[in-house]
Amino acid sequence: MISIDEQLELIERGVVDCISREELVKKLTKSAETGVPLKVKAGFDPTAPDLHLGHTVLLQKLKHFQDLGHQVYFLIGDFTGMIGDPTGKSETRKALTPEDVAKNAESYKEQVFKILDPEKTEVVFNSTWLGKLSSYDMIKLASQLTVARMLEREDFKNRFEGGKPISIHEFMYPLIQGYDSVAMEADVELGGTDQRFNVLMGRDLQRAHGQAPQVVLTMPLLEGLDGVNKMSKSLGNYIGITEPANDIYGKVLSASDDLMFRYYELLSDLSNSEIAELKTGIEKGTLHPKDVKKQLARELTARYHGEEAAAAAEDNFEQVFKKGGLPDDIPEVTITSDEDIWVPQLMLEADLVKSTSDGRRMIKQNAVTIDGEKVTDMKATVAPQGELLLKVGKRRFCKIIFG
Repeated sequence: MISIDEQLELIERGVVDCISREELVKKLTKSAETGVPLKVKAGFDPTAPDLHLGHTVLLQKLKHFQDLGHQVYFLIGDFTGMIGDPTGKSETRKALTPEDVAKNAESYKEQVFKILDPEKTEVVFNSTWLGKLSSYDMIKLASQLTVARMLEREDFKNRFEGGKPISIHEFMYPLIQGYDSVAMEADVELGGTDQRFNVLMGRDLQRAHGQAPQVVLTMPLLEGLDGVNKMSKSLGNYIGITEPANDIYGKVLSASDDLMFRYYELLSDLSNSEIAELKTGIEKGTLHPKDVKKQLARELTARYHGEEAAAAAEDNFEQVFKKGGLPDDIPEVTITSDEDIWVPQLMLEADLVKSTSDGRRMIKQNAVTIDGEKVTDMKATVAPQGELLLKVGKRRFCKIIFG
């Protein structure tokens, strides 16, 4: 049996807030004495179907509870998703349609089981109970919170003071998210630090309904590859879990040494003591930081693509970046044209960029080569003859064949 102290060591790893530790110890002790696992939940509004490593910080913490024998609930906020979470928003957020919610929810379920054990995870939808609340129930729920309390939220306060509109339905969001904990009789809820107000609401509502308040654990917002800003697709500093194995491996290796251990703490399955040994090895000079980073890159790549793909990604990196070779699996694209082709358009047709604007940006960054020659002219074109090797950035290659 895992002792309470051992459970706490794993549970508290990387945690920002634990409200409260005393209550958590009591719940863990009772669970050990009765053999009844704790109910641990984390909610996800299905607003972004493609997860990146920043999204997986909560999933990794859910896995910790799962590994300790507790019952994990992956809560998909299909009801709340149609309202739109106002957290951190400077204006009213556009609500999702039922079709958007259903599509994104299915994508979530496919991705989260790369981390969580599907046999030990309950996927639940909050429309199951929220959809049954009557208008009377909603008004009664709203009576349990004051406007003054709601305006304690920084985003609402800023919008109110700045004269920006706040819709009434946005005030309902924290309430109905909190009601999830009542309906599920949750023992523990996880959330990002930006969700602190919302998850604490669950404690308030549980008390009002005569339940023992849940313990709240908040997790940090994972820094992106720039080491400064929150990992975000819009900032381009993210590592997507559905990206090709070569991209995941290469992106992890591009992280700084300091950021590497941040990722180890929040994303790795290594124990605290194993991570400490790696740090000690670097400090003593018995381990090279690059080798420690490669170990992390292998682990994270294998999690989403399997051990074989991770090993192939490492071999590819060694061949392309250390030995100056080319990857074995360079895609080929055949293009038919009677006129010279603008290089950004060529990159787009080769699926190496998302737009010609993106292509121009890569040229400006000196990140584009054709047959090993750097492209610096924004207006550069190529003649549609023979073959050429197009490279964008450090990891994107394409062999262009003109037909």
